[in-house]
Amino acid sequence: MRLQTDQLTLFNATDASPEMRFAQTRETASACRNCALWEPATQTVFGEGPVPARIMLVGEQPGDTEDIAGRPFVGPAGRKLDEALIAAGIDRREVYVTNAVKHFKFVPRGKIRLHQKPTTPEIKACRPWLEREIEFIAPEVIVAMGATAAHSVFGRAMPIGKNRGRMVSLNGTQALITVHPSYLLRIEEPDAAAAEYARFVEDLRLLHPFRL
Repeated sequence: MRLQTDQLTLFNATDASPEMRFAQTRETASACRNCALWEPATQTVFGEGPVPARIMLVGEQPGDTEDIAGRPFVGPAGRKLDEALIAAGIDRREVYVTNAVKHFKFVPRGKIRLHQKPTTPEIKACRPWLEREIEFIAPEVIVAMGATAAHSVFGRAMPIGKNRGRMVSLNGTQALITVHPSYLLRIEEPDAAAAEYARFVEDLRLLHPFRL
């Protein structure tokens, strides 16, 4: 889905600085109606971090905590990501973090809002925002965490098992596919959880050449 004409005019204003155009992009995204996910969600959750940045991490979508806070990766999966970044020797303050889909998709179950996986049309509807972020961030490497992120980053389904743990050339930059940190939280068997966490950390260590 394309952005509206007035949105494109706003983005392409030649008299605006990159910082101003990025702020305008964030502001316009806050009123996005490209798909129906905006209506039950609390707010658009845009990315955050340095602009530009050498490393860009892309997840699936905001969760319940992120939807309320308006910030990406501040809930349980975000804490697991922070833990893994520290173990891998990566400073999150140097990384731009975002999601493929900017609104929380869920089904209510009493007082609980249960996460639902975004559909392909919803991923496509939100992709213009990710493209804009990539344009402004100009990362040297993009990390796609999970199947939804990989689909959005590459524009097609990319099986994690087949493509994980290696750098892939992507439109003049590098891309890395790995699991989403929420996957690690769902593993109940302790040894399996420890092994998958260690593997996730090893994936993140591939980012060392891109650190500041």
